Amino acid sequence: METKDKKIAILGAGNLGIAIAQGIVQKNLLPPGQITLTRRHTDPLEKMKADGFQVTTLNTEAVASADLVFLCVQPKQLPALMDEIRGSLSEHQVLVSVITGVSLEQIAGYAKMNIAIVRAMPNTAIAIGESMTCLATRGGGDAHLPFIKQVFNALGKTLVIEERLMQAATVLGASGVAFFMRYLRAATQGGIQMGFHPEEAQMIAVQTAKGAATLILEHGSHPEVEIDKVTTPQGCTIEGLNEMEHQGFSSALIKGLMTSYQKINTIS
Repeated sequence: METKDKKIAILGAGNLGIAIAQGIVQKNLLPPGQITLTRRHTDPLEKMKADGFQVTTLNTEAVASADLVFLCVQPKQLPALMDEIRGSLSEHQVLVSVITGVSLEQIAGYAKMNIAIVRAMPNTAIAIGESMTCLATRGGGDAHLPFIKQVFNALGKTLVIEERLMQAATVLGASGVAFFMRYLRAATQGGIQMGFHPEEAQMIAVQTAKGAATLILEHGSHPEVEIDKVTTPQGCTIEGLNEMEHQGFSSALIKGLMTSYQKINTIS
């Protein structure tokens, strides 16, 4: 089946599910009419419906006509959801889980059938086609990986990893969005203190961060190489960097990452 003929069901269409749907359509991978969004209360999906997406409260109905079934519910909701849709699943379908802390083995246990499963961890930048999505598969999921990568590559970048690293990928790639946002907020506040209006300070901080990230992506260089290009002997940049390190900037970031990692590993 060609990519354009695929049908997708997104079960539990909250912020992430909506972002996936919007990203797929914005990148012209599929039209909205081939994507069905489900939610217990569909009022928040009225705009999506107006944009041409299929919207329903019936998970079984959405699953029955889908080639790919995205599981986007909360971890505690998954057992009941799988009980509900199991009778509508078939072995030719693919389950794609974006649920934090739920392993491929657990999902297979809930499915109780030989069905391809892919575990994906995108982030909210998927809505603008700039997600970092890590993928892991189980059994027959490998055969469907090219298409799943095609979906997520249309929405950013993908990396296939061992499942044992999925929790770490969640912290670094998904929670990481929040960590970078906090940096941008702090940089904006510093800009205001130096005399810029808030919107000016934010624009400078955001574009600078985007440029810095793009330099690494396009040059393939180490961050320290790019830092060396900015710092000069006895200059203001190295003075600021050293003060940040004295105040524990790198240490605080690493500790924050590891605290999140420890927390995510306690989720059952």
